[in-house]
Amino acid sequence: MALERSDYLSDVWREGIFNDKVVFCTGGNGTICSAQVRAMVHLGANACIVGRNVDKTESMAKSLMTARQGSEVLGIGSVDVRNAESLNQAVERCVKELGGIDFCIVGAAGNFLSPLSQLSANAFKSVIDIDVLGSYNTVKAVLPHLVKSASTSTSGPGGGRLVFVSATIHYTGAPLQTHAVVAKAGVDALSANVAIEYGPRGLTSNVIAPGPIAGTEGMERLGRSEDREANMKRIPAGRWGTVKEVADATVWLFSDAANFVNGSVVVVDGGAWRTNRMATGGKGMEYPDFLLGGGRVEGVKGLKKEKAKL
Repeated sequence: MALERSDYLSDVWREGIFNDKVVFCTGGNGTICSAQVRAMVHLGANACIVGRNVDKTESMAKSLMTARQGSEVLGIGSVDVRNAESLNQAVERCVKELGGIDFCIVGAAGNFLSPLSQLSANAFKSVIDIDVLGSYNTVKAVLPHLVKSASTSTSGPGGGRLVFVSATIHYTGAPLQTHAVVAKAGVDALSANVAIEYGPRGLTSNVIAPGPIAGTEGMERLGRSEDREANMKRIPAGRWGTVKEVADATVWLFSDAANFVNGSVVVVDGGAWRTNRMATGGKGMEYPDFLLGGGRVEGVKGLKKEKAKL
């Protein structure tokens, strides 16, 4: 089903500014990343999204094609960003079928709530592997194609641009988020080093750090519905963000308007990170009582069910 432009893109952008460009996106079947790709497709780009779930990824690709008549969007499932060979094969298919890669959105991520005392080594490693190793594998796979795009672009916005989807929790630290804090700090550092080493080759590498964005899986996993109104009051902008606002930031970073923006972090959170982070979790999980009492996280999406004890 086609979405209204106002759901994912502001009116300020001129039609066709990304004509003949190709965007590659990991995590492209997610709520935020799909909006980023949809905005690019609407403005002329073709796209390739990859994900682990075959049906979800292919279905999202079909949905993204409705953003512009005549667009091409590949949806490649069974791709695990932790597996470099899996990513390399997806990148090769993208280049073969769409002609190259000009832009890359590095968006695959994992997260959940857990106090450090209950965070297993495997759980910690899983998030690090998806966010940090997965981002690294993506970068290694697409860099040759981005370098080629940067050196051969002759019309429209220059190619050779990376955008990493990160977060803001590592700016201050956040209870119940040790794994994600460490992972996102690594993602930001990776982006900065890509900017330093590949800037001389014509590439730009930047980070978009979304805050609390309405209607996303992240909001479901990291908070309970009954706590959200109270938490919203702590956001200086006085509301949740929208996926359109993240997509607009993406379009800006990929457009000629951001030609001299490199190694930067664009925070899209209404000022939320500057207010009290200790609210993480909501009622019944208040800092520091919840941690001192040894409680378990309950009532949020994505938690593993406890095995029955015999």
